[in-house]
Amino acid sequence: QVQLVESGGGSVQAGGSLRLSCAASGRTSTGYAIGWFRQAPGKEREFVAAIRWGGTITYYADSVKGRFTISRDNAKTTVYLQMNSLTAEDTAVYYCAASPNLATIKSLQYDYRGQGTQVTVSS
Repeated sequence: QVQLVESGGGSVQAGGSLRLSCAASGRTSTGYAIGWFRQAPGKEREFVAAIRWGGTITYYADSVKGRFTISRDNAKTTVYLQMNSLTAEDTAVYYCAASPNLATIKSLQYDYRGQGTQVTVSS
């Protein structure tokens, strides 16, 4: 079992920044990859970024490349999503998810998911 708790969401003006955190507990030593996806009202879920827990391999959606950065702190078992140059199109509920396979998170396939944190960007 892996438990995931997101935090750091909020409201920000366009052009601003937010940093989301995903605190993981449980079987985090087994090499789970952690990713972020988002879902805006009336829209499909969208992959955002993912990182291998024990390594440095990362994936990003084209829509966030150059603006978002995913990183992890193994000591704190926390994954971060630094979001810069936010636009209204980034408004959504952001979820972190865990999967044994980094590649499957890109396809929104995962074993565990957090409760989500709301990000609202006003233009």
